[in-house]
Amino acid sequence: MAAETFPIETERLILRRWRDDDRGPFAAMCADPAVMEFLTPQPTRADSDGYIDRLIAHQVQHGFTFWAMEERTTGAFAGMTGLRYVPFEAHFTPAVEFGWRMPVANWGKGFVTEAALACRDYGFQHLKLDEIVAFASERNMRSRAVMPRIGMTHDPEDDFYHPRLPRDHPVQPLILYRIKNPAMAEKGKPS
Repeated sequence: MAAETFPIETERLILRRWRDDDRGPFAAMCADPAVMEFLTPQPTRADSDGYIDRLIAHQVQHGFTFWAMEERTTGAFAGMTGLRYVPFEAHFTPAVEFGWRMPVANWGKGFVTEAALACRDYGFQHLKLDEIVAFASERNMRSRAVMPRIGMTHDPEDDFYHPRLPRDHPVQPLILYRIKNPAMAEKGKPS
C-alpha cells in the first residue's frame, strides 16, 4: 500500500494497521453486550484475538481490512472500521463490505460516519472497487442509519439470511445496502 494513502486520516480519527496493544481494548469492546447486541459474539480473549489475527491476514493478502481506529488527539483506541471481502457466499458475493465496531463511549459522536466516508473514498479511489456493500441486522437501527448518510441505497430484494447462522438467530435477517463507485458509472456512460 502506498505510504501516501495509508494510514487513513480524517479530521478526528486515524485508521491504521493493528498493533498488539489494540488487543486488550478490542477484547473489552467485544465483551460489552451493548456493542455485540447485533453481532456474533466473541466472548473470550482468544476469540477476539483470533478475529484480529484474521483481519491482519486479510490485510496481508488483500492490502486492506477492518483496521484499528484511534482518536487523533489522544491516540486512544476508538474501535475498528474498514473494508474486507465478505467471508461467506450469498447472492451478492463476491463483494467488499464496510464494517465497523466501537466502544459505547464513542457512540453518537459521528465517528462511524466519518470513518466510513474515508473508507468509501479509499475503496473507490485507491482500490478501484466498483461497489461496496454493507449489511446489518434488521433491528440494528444505529448501523442502518449510517448507511444512507454515506450514500448507500437499499433494495428490499437484496435482504438475506446469513448462511452461517440459524434462521432464528437474533441477528437475522440482514438488510443489505450498496454503493456504486461513481467513477466507474461515468466510464460506462455512452459519450
